[in-house]
Amino acid sequence: MDAKERVLMAMDHKEPDRVPSFELSIDNLKICEHFGQEYVFQGLVKSFKDTYELCDGDLETFTSTILSATETRSYIKNTLKQHLNLYQKIGIDLSVVPFTGYILFPKYCFEDYFIDEFGRVFDLRRNPADMMDIAYYKTGHFNNFEEYEAFEPPDPKEKRREKYFKAMKKIEGQYEGNVCVIPSMWGIFEPTWQSFGFSTFSKLMKAKKKMEKIFNDRGQFALSLVETFIEWGEDGAILIYDDFGYKSGLLMGPRLFKDYVIPWIDRICTLAHENGVKIILHSCGDIFEIFDDLVNTGIDAVHPIEPTTSNPEYDIFKLNQKYQGKLTFIGNVSPQDLANKTPKFIEKYTLKLIEELAPGGGFILSSGHSINPAVKLENYLKMQQIIEQYGSYPIDLR
Repeated sequence: MDAKERVLMAMDHKEPDRVPSFELSIDNLKICEHFGQEYVFQGLVKSFKDTYELCDGDLETFTSTILSATETRSYIKNTLKQHLNLYQKIGIDLSVVPFTGYILFPKYCFEDYFIDEFGRVFDLRRNPADMMDIAYYKTGHFNNFEEYEAFEPPDPKEKRREKYFKAMKKIEGQYEGNVCVIPSMWGIFEPTWQSFGFSTFSKLMKAKKKMEKIFNDRGQFALSLVETFIEWGEDGAILIYDDFGYKSGLLMGPRLFKDYVIPWIDRICTLAHENGVKIILHSCGDIFEIFDDLVNTGIDAVHPIEPTTSNPEYDIFKLNQKYQGKLTFIGNVSPQDLANKTPKFIEKYTLKLIEELAPGGGFILSSGHSINPAVKLENYLKMQQIIEQYGSYPIDLR
């Protein structure tokens, strides 16, 4: 059974040959080095600085140069192969490539930061702890609705996006079924508030018609992008990033989510399912208040049911009891535990996930978010060892 078959079978609530595995991203130099693979974005900070100097600070030329350099066939091929090589070496079944915003889709580039296609500002920094290059969300580019309206909206059919998508599918085929790679995209809520910053966004919420316009813009873009992925040949799954909560609850009132966000997710799921494609939702934080509403949209899987929220009811084991057979759970070994606890603790919790969630399918093992720079190599290896040793069906932990 190949990786794609394994993942889709689990999401159909059937037992594949073994429990599939997933990671949203692996941003950890120790793990990359252990598996003999260079970190996919290493060198990004220096590249921006060197190119900026080469262009004598001319920002238009600088942005054009960065975009041109990262659209070449060799760059796209090498970037995707670096990413998938690591997943193959580790033995992870499911991987994602982002197709909106962030590093791959900047709108304006500067010496040490960029503005992405949504209007979010990301700093380019080198982590002082391990000298890893990474982009950090800093603030929103828009100070008001008028600035938002004047900004060129993202285009779902942008040629750059199509180049990356077609390259992704071509390169996936070269791994002969060892890795399944699917497109991922930012959703509706997160890129909306982040493009303004939370303070400006909160003030704008008083202007109902303006906010309706913005959310509908974002929703229509997301829906059109899903349609475009399907036109380009996606037939497996699509992951949507859209953090709705923080550790103590939702970032916006539940009624507002039901008015502005959930109807678009419902439309996205309907479109995807009509074309045989599954939808995975990634959301951090405690989203318990709208969990029923999200399930009712038809989402196929949710990641990661963050294990460190303050709500005892927002618990992957309790939710599995309620939604077993209806929803696939992807998670959820805490990154904090992977950074701070012992391998024995990781072993015990990973075994609990497999024992309680894996029987009958409907479970994919991953961390409780992604693998950040603080994760200890020995703990990550322990998690991988446990799924390799005990993840075969039928589940038997003896």
